[in-house]
Amino acid sequence: MKKVVITGAGSGIGMATSIACVSAGFYVIAADSDRLGLKTLQAQLPVHRLETHLVDLSGTQLSQGFISDLYATHKHRTLHALVNNVGAQTGQGRAAYSEQDIAALHEVNFTSLMNLSSDFARQEPDAPHTRSIVNINAASDGAGEEAFYHATGARMIDLTRANAWSFGPRVRVNAVSSLKTPDAFAAKHSVENSLGQPAYAHERQRLATDPFQPGAVADAVMFLLSEHSHPLTGKVIVAGNATHPF
Repeated sequence: MKKVVITGAGSGIGMATSIACVSAGFYVIAADSDRLGLKTLQAQLPVHRLETHLVDLSGTQLSQGFISDLYATHKHRTLHALVNNVGAQTGQGRAAYSEQDIAALHEVNFTSLMNLSSDFARQEPDAPHTRSIVNINAASDGAGEEAFYHATGARMIDLTRANAWSFGPRVRVNAVSSLKTPDAFAAKHSVENSLGQPAYAHERQRLATDPFQPGAVADAVMFLLSEHSHPLTGKVIVAGNATHPF
């Protein structure tokens, strides 16, 4: 049974991807700092196909050693795939970012992904099979307070391509860049101020009819984890139906 590590698995795209992976026959190692979210995931999946880890991977030390610990402490001999789904934003306008905000966002959205990917790639140097990393960037339209979030997302895309070159051919590295779901967009009340009422209403309506919900993003991830995508590395699938900044 193939094993996949999924971060940010306690909600949204991470949870949908975990469920899809189990349905496809994977054993899922789910990591999140959200205890309730992991319990919700456990209630939906069979215990013999799921392993959960309550961990905050935003810290450098934890993200550097998490994958290694799965081998050394939890005795996993083979991990076939890593889905990097950890990400954060503040919901503030760019002018409101403090230096601490910028450092924290960079730590979560880029440094942790870099550390987890490197830790994964250095394992199993003699594996007879190709292993896979899929990075997820839950993007929006780039307006207002999303600008810095998109900057870290752009770095993620660059890292995906660089790692595909560095880790190949034994590890494939691809990415899925997605639009936010209606619920996530509606929860960010400051968006109305940054876009203005007419633009906000238009964007809210567009997202309400956007078919790319977490389950559909999970489908894109599943394709990149499958044998059907075996020639692909360094690629970005844009899961959305509008012009995208990447």
